[in-house]
Amino acid sequence: MPEGHTIHRLAADHFERFGGRPVRASSPQGKFSDGAALIDGQALTEAEAHGKHLFLGFATTGWVHIHLGLFGKVGFGPAPAPPATDTVRLRLANPGSYVDLRGPTACELITEPEKQAIHDRLGPDPLRPADDPAKAWARVSRSRTTVAALLMDQKIIAGVGNVYRAEVLFRHGIDPYRLGRDLTRPQWDAVWADLAALMREGVRLNRIDTVRPEHTPEAMGRAPRVDDHGGEVYVYRRAAMPCHICGAEVRTADLGGRNLFWCPGCQPESAGR
Repeated sequence: MPEGHTIHRLAADHFERFGGRPVRASSPQGKFSDGAALIDGQALTEAEAHGKHLFLGFATTGWVHIHLGLFGKVGFGPAPAPPATDTVRLRLANPGSYVDLRGPTACELITEPEKQAIHDRLGPDPLRPADDPAKAWARVSRSRTTVAALLMDQKIIAGVGNVYRAEVLFRHGIDPYRLGRDLTRPQWDAVWADLAALMREGVRLNRIDTVRPEHTPEAMGRAPRVDDHGGEVYVYRRAAMPCHICGAEVRTADLGGRNLFWCPGCQPESAGR
């Protein structure tokens, strides 16, 4: 599932190509035909992301709410657009560009109150400047749940996925099994600030890189990472490999149906674990 930086990048890409201009909208697959007919010919007035939710605003009809889920894909291209296949849920096009949406979990036309209801059930997003990390801290600081699980709970903090979860905990030397209530406020503030910085870079580069300059392949004289996910990381999908920092074997375990990765040397067990 795409992490939050990808959705923020998609919001920017949509507005860059279609913002302020009328779009042609269609649903070759047919599952969004009514919604596409309502926005066809209208201008895209806003494009916004919150966590893993994308919102495309059309002034007179409301918002197209998109959640890619596990299988959703978005593909941009230059005009003229090729014939659409019947897997395309939504196509937007103008004289310069087109974009196809395939396989999303959600693609629906919603009102402003319905949009607000989605925001209300999500936690603060590190990529939304107005969002307050104190709202998340209020829940984290009282929780008997592991910090690794809390970081993946979109009701507590929105947009963090498995890669950022593993990497930010490594970068701050935090045992992923530490309970939320055992974190300190300075630790939480540092994690939040680091997530915001890493995810902003993810938006800029359109990939996840989490290693510090002194730990890049060039700086360390090591081979670059070879992985479908791309990007240089410390522990994510590096199970049984040596840690770049201490040499300990990176571990993995199932936590809530997702693979957790951590270094036992750099992230020692917390007291009472």
